[in-house]
Amino acid sequence: MIDLATLTTYVLVVLGLFLVPGPAVLLTLGRAASGGRRAGLATGLGIATGDIVHAAMATFGLSALLATSALAFQIVKYAGVAYLVYLGIRAMLERGGALDIPDAARVSFRKAYGEAVLTELLNPKTALFFLSFLPQFVRPENGAAVLQLATLGLIFVVMSIAYTSLIALGAGGVARWLARHRDIGRWQGKIIGSIYLALGLRLALQER
Repeated sequence: MIDLATLTTYVLVVLGLFLVPGPAVLLTLGRAASGGRRAGLATGLGIATGDIVHAAMATFGLSALLATSALAFQIVKYAGVAYLVYLGIRAMLERGGALDIPDAARVSFRKAYGEAVLTELLNPKTALFFLSFLPQFVRPENGAAVLQLATLGLIFVVMSIAYTSLIALGAGGVARWLARHRDIGRWQGKIIGSIYLALGLRLALQER
């Protein structure tokens, strides 16, 4: 059972990552703006479906690694910390631009869902994210690693569905707000980078 402090930290970090408009949010907005709420909801569900696959692969792959060698799991964990720190530095150094909601053709619910699933499944950055992110919240004293990883992955997916659904349902208002605050894109990298850096550094130091 994951302890409350770890679970709270995890939820807050995920929420922080969601609140800064990223590709998933902008894709959902684009679909909802062009095809209506159903297309936006379908896109959000498709992204979440792709995330389920990535989370499952990370869960079983990392669990198998842990069963083979606790040391190997720790190596992967700290490699994940290094990757998060790298992402944070790179995001902070990137020169951001104004946010643009991508144009999206009007499509059916089924096609919007299928395209979103495929887009997320074929994104290697998502796979690397789950492999580096989830292990940072696994604690030996909290029980079986496979259950912890599965729980963390499920929480991420549920939060993703809830968030993208809200974005799709309020697409008009969100799009108008982003249109008035397009400069947020210039701060996007610094905000995300700060989250990655703080998480990576905290986790790298917490067991020392």
